[in-house]
Amino acid sequence: MNTPAQPGTVYLVGAGPGDPGLLTLRAHSLLQTSDVILPDDLVSDEVLALASPSALVIPVGKRCGQPRITQAGIHALMLEYAGPQAEPARSVLRLKSGDPLIFGRAGEEIAFLREAGIPFEIVPGITAAFAVAAALQTPLTDRSAASKLILATAHHAAGKLELTPKWAGPFPPDATLVIYMPGRRFRALADDLIADGIDAETPCVAVSRASTPEQHVHATTLARIEDADVGPAPVLLLIGHAIQLTEAILHSMAPAETVPTR
Repeated sequence: MNTPAQPGTVYLVGAGPGDPGLLTLRAHSLLQTSDVILPDDLVSDEVLALASPSALVIPVGKRCGQPRITQAGIHALMLEYAGPQAEPARSVLRLKSGDPLIFGRAGEEIAFLREAGIPFEIVPGITAAFAVAAALQTPLTDRSAASKLILATAHHAAGKLELTPKWAGPFPPDATLVIYMPGRRFRALADDLIADGIDAETPCVAVSRASTPEQHVHATTLARIEDADVGPAPVLLLIGHAIQLTEAILHSMAPAETVPTR
């Protein structure tokens, strides 16, 4: 139901991977009717251009990994504009790239909104993994190659790049692994994955700025991936035997966007 944004309500909305054509109808409606918009930095300019001209837009994302505002500061903005004591109460659109419930801080924001007694609605968005699979015309699961899909994120801890979460035992050979926010040390990450039991010749593809005109695709294997070959952030790394990019698929993309190295 595409009712306009309501005063005194916070909307946790997925902006998708960047292409405004991939927004849900609900997200589009809320962009046009919300009073205050709190977008992450990865939300594209094209998506923000759909906002109401009268909306107050306050960026709350990160630059170079450093937050321009703390999570507590984001909570304070929600309370200021949509809280029970707000005068006048406004509608607040918390706009997150991809899907709001995948590798974001939606859990913390949901807990805060409940504690503060602020009504909220969650609107899903197309997460980057699904947009990448569509752009590459290749499934993430396949009856003959992959019956499991693992979504993970990489992070720096004590100077070492680690994969989160870890799994017990050998990596399932019939799985596709999708790593969000892999950092910039792809060679070190690949070495860690190989040490954890993933075959060095497993196909992988790094996709930078998926679904946008700046999309860059680098198809290779874990053994051959190097830091310099991968495009600018944000990057998504897909690993698994279901990721079989044919020459026809690679050549259907602009040469500047796709760099196959087998």
